[in-house]
Amino acid sequence: MRASVIVRSKDEADRLRLVLVSLAGQSVPAEIVVVNDGSRDHTRAVLAEADPGLDLVALHHEAPEGRSSAANAGAARASGDILIFLDGDTLAAPDFVERHLHCHRDARAVVARGETYHIRGTRPFLDPERGTPMPGQEAKVAGLSEAERARSLVSARQVRDEFPALERRAQPGIYPGFGPRRLFELEMAALGEAPDCEVLWAAASGSNQSVPRAAFLAVGGFHPEISINEHRELALKLCRQGLRMVPSAARSYHLIHRSGWRDPLADPDWARIFYEAHPLPAVALLPLLWESLGEAPDLPVAARLVSLPALAAAARPLAGISGREAVRAAHLARMGEGAHV
Repeated sequence: MRASVIVRSKDEADRLRLVLVSLAGQSVPAEIVVVNDGSRDHTRAVLAEADPGLDLVALHHEAPEGRSSAANAGAARASGDILIFLDGDTLAAPDFVERHLHCHRDARAVVARGETYHIRGTRPFLDPERGTPMPGQEAKVAGLSEAERARSLVSARQVRDEFPALERRAQPGIYPGFGPRRLFELEMAALGEAPDCEVLWAAASGSNQSVPRAAFLAVGGFHPEISINEHRELALKLCRQGLRMVPSAARSYHLIHRSGWRDPLADPDWARIFYEAHPLPAVALLPLLWESLGEAPDLPVAARLVSLPALAAAARPLAGISGREAVRAAHLARMGEGAHV
């Protein structure tokens, strides 16, 4: 069984350089397919200078096509039996590929979701190895002491030779903060403790997730019009075809570069498109899960969803109710019946 790692990347050349170093040091080799989604920086040069020992395929989009289309293009070009998705700003632990392949042993039909961590201190840097600042972060970088700067940088040497030291700097969740960490914890808890939960597809990860290539192609890959929660929409399609969501001990480490996380509530289009494709109560209730994680002040405590089993329990009695707003309204009307657990 052979894996292909699909890396989608846009305007993050210096982070991508470090990601490729992490993939060159894998305990089990894999094909690496990098989709350069219309980058305007020096991504092409980084790919041209990558370790010649990598089994590297580079695809270049002249203009950005979006996360989903980029991942689909990489999957179409890949030759591995298993597709592992990774982002161009996310390091792979040395046993990343090996642990994903382990989940697919005996040709089990599964979607394997790995453990997503982040490395703090990299946010203000355009190049986390050389310490050049992001636009607008010049004053912050200039104000760092020599010791603070040294603690914040991530070098190719560290990735190649001192990965355990980087792991000790990492924290759970793809971004810092209470919301991302709580999301990580409830997703991994559901995968480990509630394997029969009917909404485990909601525990999918956008980076650090593996699927059988044949199953991915059979369901049409990622929905091209969804760029937030596209991984959950894919997992839902795969689970409806009989695949199971399982946890993987494969770890990835996001080199953060923005303030805050990608809040699904900030862009409602994904919810509309997702529900139109899959008019299910659990899909309609996903925004309520994000509101609960963020502890929205206008959301009554009794209406909050604090786990994926709670999402499943809230959705069951609403089967047959049509319309996303109708489902949400019906759920909120039940808030006096007690909190979800």
